Amino acid sequence: MNSVQLSIFANRLSGICDEMGAVLRLSALSPNIKDRLDFSCAIFDAAGRLCAQAAHIPVHLGSMAYAMADLVSDRDWQPGDLLVVNDPYLGGTHLPDVTVVAPVFREQQLLGFSVTRAHHANIGAHSPGSMPVSTRLEEEGIVIAPTLLKQQGQWQLGLCRRLAGLEDEDGELPVDSPRFADFAAQASACEAGARRLAELAGQQPALAAAFDALNDYGERRARARIADLPDGQYRFEDVMDDDGQGQSDIRIALTLTIAGDTAALDFGGTADQVAGNINCPLSVAAAAAYYCFRCLMDDDVPACDGLFRPISLTAPQGSLLNARRPAAVAAGNVETSSRVVDVVLGALAQAAHGAVPAASQGTMNNVAMGATGDNGWDYYETMAGGTGAHSAGPGLSAVHSHMTNTLNTPIESLEAHYPLRVHRYQLRRGSGGAGRFRGGEGIVRELEFLGSASFTLLTERRQHRPWGLQGGEPGQAGENRLNNRVLPPKYSGQARPGDRLLIASPGGGGYGGEQ
Repeated sequence: MNSVQLSIFANRLSGICDEMGAVLRLSALSPNIKDRLDFSCAIFDAAGRLCAQAAHIPVHLGSMAYAMADLVSDRDWQPGDLLVVNDPYLGGTHLPDVTVVAPVFREQQLLGFSVTRAHHANIGAHSPGSMPVSTRLEEEGIVIAPTLLKQQGQWQLGLCRRLAGLEDEDGELPVDSPRFADFAAQASACEAGARRLAELAGQQPALAAAFDALNDYGERRARARIADLPDGQYRFEDVMDDDGQGQSDIRIALTLTIAGDTAALDFGGTADQVAGNINCPLSVAAAAAYYCFRCLMDDDVPACDGLFRPISLTAPQGSLLNARRPAAVAAGNVETSSRVVDVVLGALAQAAHGAVPAASQGTMNNVAMGATGDNGWDYYETMAGGTGAHSAGPGLSAVHSHMTNTLNTPIESLEAHYPLRVHRYQLRRGSGGAGRFRGGEGIVRELEFLGSASFTLLTERRQHRPWGLQGGEPGQAGENRLNNRVLPPKYSGQARPGDRLLIASPGGGGYGGEQ
């Protein structure tokens, strides 16, 4: 396969992922998927190696790339099967992120897999929004071990009804359930991807060899970029604000070793797993590390398994980044992954001078809320902030950065779906760190509750500000307030009609001393 053929093949695979994303977005009912685009789509080969992905959520895609081979091996796949899983210790990230896997066959030969991962605002946790301030995995919702959602094209009714939140597993397919609708949308997207990949196999001779060529090319490009970095050991550490259970300043430490065309990341010295829910499985830490190295590479490098072959990663078992069951992980996927990015980029900044920006906001500012009962509702949102400035210019303002690539919920959609009113939605002026180039600005969003509701906040960078680089100042820390009363970074509470919740997100760090 020559370079032109390889480029065409890579773009056709990416196009399949884009089409899967369009099907999922247009089929889903929840604002979190159809408006915020909190989902990801990818193609894997028959061995579970990543071959293509759309430009969706880095924490989804990197963790799938890390775990998919184990998930799909030693299984008797049949045409029409659909596998569903969310167990963080068996290939997932946190419980709201549900993965659906479809095997792709042509003439009874297994060609690969089409995969979607989407965040479900209600996965059965006791608190609305399914992002509780938890201490055990079981408090965070339904734990789905790898299970067939469809077997040879037939929905598995008991599981479908359980996913819809119905207590009785005997009965009809819950087609009128809003919760089940998003699972059906994921299934449709996977099946669309499977059809397209099977069609491509009919036009592309030796599909497996083409997958191998693509990944070998990705590996060559990755090794060449790593080889550009000077050999040596680079150390960096940062801390999490707290775990929501009384422990604060929780350390994440990294020793990055660059040797020739390889990179080894050793998170020895990182804190032990904690009582709160900022723990994460190693796959989430790997996703953050992979993302950082991908950012060093040119845009034309295909996103595939080969990119990650020169990168090894270790973290002590039982630590914050390699937690043991049944440690709670709801915030690990969103908040701890963001801090791992800060730590990896902090180490890379010492090796790749001028190529790494200052710290971005370092949090996803998770807000979950809702009410139970006949008129129950679940709302989940991550909120934008500032990105770090860099050697060529200022940071971006009011954007989602690094491990999240979602949008906001538009005010019109939010107020149409939920008993909420948006009072303020604006830039947080002056929140970006000063420097030769300023960090990007955070945002201020103030919501009024129109009815009684429960709410949960899982946020970071409220105590420790996003760092600057090369003499740049740190960005401003974020802030959470209920009726002007400051709330801690992790908080669960009750709101009454008329109460106002304000989230002020952090700004990005500045770059360079002011001139």
